[in-house]
Order: sequence, then structure tokens, then C-alpha cells
Amino acid sequence: MHDAARDLGRLSRLTAGCAGLAVAVFGTTALLMSLKGAPPDGFLADPAAALVPAGIALVLQAVPVVSRTAGRVVHGLAALLLAGAVVLGVAAFPRHAAASIATLLAIAVLVLLGQLIRALVTADKRQRRLADFTDTLFQSMNEAVMVTDANYQVIDVNRRWRELTGHDADEPVRLDPPPVPPAGGGDWMLPRVDGGAVPVLASMAPIPDEEGAPRAYVATYVDIADRKRAEETLSEKAAELERGNARLRETNTRLEAALTFKNDLTSMLTHDVAQPISSIASLAELLHADWGDLPDDIRLELATKIDKNTQRLIKMMNDLQLLFRLDMGSVTARRAPVPLHEVAASVVAASPAGPGEIVVEMGDDVTALGDRAHVVAVLQNLVSNAIAYGNAPVLISARHLGDQVELVVQDSGQGIPDELLPNLFGRFMRGSGLGLFIVRHLVEANGGSVRYEHADPHGARLVVTWEAAPV
Repeated sequence: MHDAARDLGRLSRLTAGCAGLAVAVFGTTALLMSLKGAPPDGFLADPAAALVPAGIALVLQAVPVVSRTAGRVVHGLAALLLAGAVVLGVAAFPRHAAASIATLLAIAVLVLLGQLIRALVTADKRQRRLADFTDTLFQSMNEAVMVTDANYQVIDVNRRWRELTGHDADEPVRLDPPPVPPAGGGDWMLPRVDGGAVPVLASMAPIPDEEGAPRAYVATYVDIADRKRAEETLSEKAAELERGNARLRETNTRLEAALTFKNDLTSMLTHDVAQPISSIASLAELLHADWGDLPDDIRLELATKIDKNTQRLIKMMNDLQLLFRLDMGSVTARRAPVPLHEVAASVVAASPAGPGEIVVEMGDDVTALGDRAHVVAVLQNLVSNAIAYGNAPVLISARHLGDQVELVVQDSGQGIPDELLPNLFGRFMRGSGLGLFIVRHLVEANGGSVRYEHADPHGARLVVTWEAAPV
């Protein structure tokens, strides 16, 4: 619209200038021709004389001016010339009435033409100012803007768009096809001429024609790189905080487990360790006080009880030492073939059970792959547990099951109540001491597993599965 008004203003000024010049020339020619005839009645008596200042006035009005002062001077001079032309036309009226009227009408037309030219020039200036303001506003926007036609061909882009896409100030758009945002807009990556991309919040709006169909599009891009960096930083901080919270929860869990371990250990030491120590102290005091009055068989019985309680206490201390090592994760298994019949025979020989209370039923060829010391400790704990909390006879059996070996220790007692089974192999389980907890960890350290089964018709049946040693 600005270009159209500017072109129209130029054409109007050119046309008016030519017309004014033609009128002035015509008036001058007519005036000269009238002077060649009979003696003239005077220069002012010819109405053609009025056309000369009128034409010059029109030419002045068509001249472009660059300042307001010059415009006022030019327009004032043109107004004086027009006024002079009117005076000349009126002065010639008594002698040449028809010619004077025609001349005055021509002057009136020239005046109207001059006013039209001024109106067009004023409109041209307004359009220029509006176009300059619009372009300044368009280029100074913080948002990147791209204007395309209905076929998405670029019409114009602003300074911010060039900055985001890597274009120079006056460089033609090099992106082909142009970066049209997806339908609906939103977060998007705006491509750059260097092959990179900028995170933006993009949107696209159609410019409809009279019938509502899109005749152009305006795409807007807001740089959100700082927001993305802030979001990434916030996400990293949140992840770091979550990791810290996880470490804190883990530490709290370990502290709770340590507190539970301390409480359970204190309870066990108060109950299980204090009992043999108290028994040893009482028996030793009795022997010391009544040694001379006690017969030999009583002395032997009391000494035997002291020895049993001492061995019991030693075993408990060994179990606690092993427990600490298990908690620290310092127990490792050095696995090798272990003949289970040989281990079972040694455990039975070292057991305080009477003859016939422990029965071994397995072949000499049953061999497990494990740490021999761990296998011995497992069987000792299972047998001790069966004797302490079950009834004789205790049966030790083993057999091959494919590439595994199944070791079973079964007593003839009442079995373990169902409510205790979920925590049967837990630490400080009442009714099992440390034995079954140690059994579970040692078996698992050797790649095996342990489980409880109800014996038929009654009793407890503890089943350990080992990897069979290669033949």
C-alpha cells in the first residue's frame, strides 16, 4: 500500500508538472500571437495572460519539497500566482467575456488539480511515516517473526529471526524450505543455517482474505534456550536432591538395621549368654565351697556341666564372631568337592547327643561343591538346632538330584509353628538362636539354598541344596 501511494504521488506530481508547464506554454503562445495583430489593447486585456501564472503555480505545486518551511514558501508562492491569474482573468472580462470565463474555469480546474496533488502528496507522506513506523516496530520486536504467502514462500523476516537462524542483516533467506512451525505450535527446534538448531516456542497464524481463506501466514518464534537451560538445571538439581534423599533413606535404613541389630544383640546377650555364664559361676562356686565334702561322682558331674556350659558359651562367641563377619560382607567361600558322609560322621562324633540319637543315611559317593568349613558349620548348626528344639532321633540324609545335592536334617519333634516360619532364618529368631540365620548366609555364600518342610508324620525337616561336585 505504501509503494502504491508513493508511485501514485510521483505520477500525480509528474502529470501535474507537465500540465502546468503545458498551460504556461499555451498561455505564453496565445499571448504572443495576440500581440502580433492589431495594436494591442494592452497586455492585461488578453485573458490568455492569466494562464501563464496559473500554469507556473501548478508546476510549483508539483515540485517535491524536503522540509516544512520550503513547502510553505512554495505553496505560498503558488497561491500568489493563482491569485494573480484570477485578477488577470477578471481584468480581461470586459473586452473578452467568453475567453475570460473559459480562462477562469481553466484556472479553477488547475486549482482543483493542485489541491488533488497536495492531498496525494500528504497521503504519500503519511503512508511513508506509517510504513517506517511499522518496519521499525517489526524489526525491533524481541520475538523472531517470519511472514510467508499462502504457499509458504518467505515475504519478509525481522532482525531477531535473522539472529536466531544465523543470517546476516541483508542476506537473502537461505533456509529451503522455510522453517514453518508444526500445526498447533508449541516447543520446537528452529533450524539454523550452520546446521544447528535453537529451542523456541513457535506459533503460526493465518492472515485471511475477504473470503476467509489464508492469503498469508505469520510465524512467531520465541527463544526459550534460557528456559530450557533453567529446566535442565532444575532437573539436575531435582535428580541430585533425589539421589541425596535416596542416600539418606539408605543411611537411615542402615541405621535402623544397626539399631535393631544392637537391640537384638543386647537382648540375646542378656538372655542366651548370661544363662551359661550364670550356670558356670554357680557350679564353680559350689565346687569351690564344698570340694572336700562332695564325692568324686558329684565333682565329675558338676565339672562336666561346667564344661558343657563353657563349650556352649564358646560356640555362641564363635557364632557372634561369624555373625559380625557376615554383616560386614567379609565371608567368602572357597569351594571344592566335600564328601557329605565324612562331614556328617565328624559332626555326629563331636555332638553331645547320646548313642542312637543321630542317624546318618547317605552313600559315601554324595559329594557337594562348597567350602568345607562352611559345610561343617551348616551341618553342626542344623544338628544342634534339631537336638535343642526337637526330639530324637535326628536323621541326616543326602542324595543326588541331577546336578544338585540335597542334604536333609530331620528331627522327630512337634515341628515349627506356622507363625514362626516367615522369619525362621532371620537374625536372633526366638527358638533358633543364631544357628539358622548363619546357616542361610553360609549356604547362600556357597551358591545354595535352604528351606523348611513339615516332616511326615511330625517333626521339622530342614533341606539344604548344594551344587553337586563334578565327577
